[in-house]
Amino acid sequence: MSSIRPWRTIERRLSRQIMVGSVAVGGDAPVTVQTMTNTPTSDAKATIDQIRRCEEAGVDIIRVSCPDVESTAALKQIVRAARVPIVADIHFHYKRALEAADAGAACLRINPGNIGSAERVREVVNAAKANGCAIRIGVNGGSLERDLLEKYGEPCPEALVESALDHIRILEDHDFRNYKVAVKASDLFLAVAAYQQLADQVDCPLHLGITEAGGFVGGTVKSAIGIGSLLWAGIGDTIRVSLSAEPEEEVRVGFEILKSLGIRNRGVRVISCPSCARQGFDVIRTVQALEERLQHIKTPMSLSVLGCVVNGPGEARETDIGVTGGGNGKHMVYLSGVTDHHVQDQGMIDHIVRLVEAKAAEIEAAEEVGAEAAE
Repeated sequence: MSSIRPWRTIERRLSRQIMVGSVAVGGDAPVTVQTMTNTPTSDAKATIDQIRRCEEAGVDIIRVSCPDVESTAALKQIVRAARVPIVADIHFHYKRALEAADAGAACLRINPGNIGSAERVREVVNAAKANGCAIRIGVNGGSLERDLLEKYGEPCPEALVESALDHIRILEDHDFRNYKVAVKASDLFLAVAAYQQLADQVDCPLHLGITEAGGFVGGTVKSAIGIGSLLWAGIGDTIRVSLSAEPEEEVRVGFEILKSLGIRNRGVRVISCPSCARQGFDVIRTVQALEERLQHIKTPMSLSVLGCVVNGPGEARETDIGVTGGGNGKHMVYLSGVTDHHVQDQGMIDHIVRLVEAKAAEIEAAEEVGAEAAE
């Protein structure tokens, strides 16, 4: 409904762009949302099923762990079935990286420094070049190199950045620049400071995350603060919200962070009140039901659900669809910010769902007409 105000704009750090399969990362490409499967990769069916759920949630890139030969053997089938690029997560075993690249992985998540000898690193880089793979350097506060821990005494921003720069140097010494970097930590202050320092020293895309963030509620809060503050500062080209929850939930939280900052919109953005004794209907249960039933909507749009007339009309004027609680079970519905009709308690949720679906279809049709006119 509302246009972008000057005080909402974010000046994004301009990184160079790389390709992860068919998905652009960095430069002027949209900030992408990632997650990681938690099924045994060797179980191709279970992994593909989980990938499907993440794809329905809107994921752009998915990472799968490849700890053994059985996993890389299944990777070829997984890559063929996936509709989004697959990143192979590799630790220590350089042969797994070679196998994953040959199996069609779009990106290898490695730390060049723990792959082994210079010859092994060269083999991995050559495999990535031959197969068109990107590489993500994944520095983590929980697995820093021993020499850096001895030098700094503990994980700190300087140690994470030095580790990242060391790994970058290894890749660039092999004339490889199709890489992105993460400097994650479970301490959000440490992670944010590391990303801020690294952003000033490199031009590659940055993969944001607060690692081992915790359960759904706690991890969401930590990730929103850490990732959100970096994005607000213009830092970050792709994100992964690390939760002890199902991967599709990570995707949904990732998009909510992007939507809250106005960086990228997907699906319905719900504005709702916490409810109080003035509410004309059960706001909490209504919002829970609507969020569940509107997950299939991909078209960006806004919906306000307010329990009374204190803030309800004002919020409704700023959203595509709004409902404000009234007396005697009779509530006002707003369309495009204008009062339109009343709805009763009974059947209200079904009614709102139909309105949202109709509005989404209207927006999609208008976009198609616009695209045809542009051609």
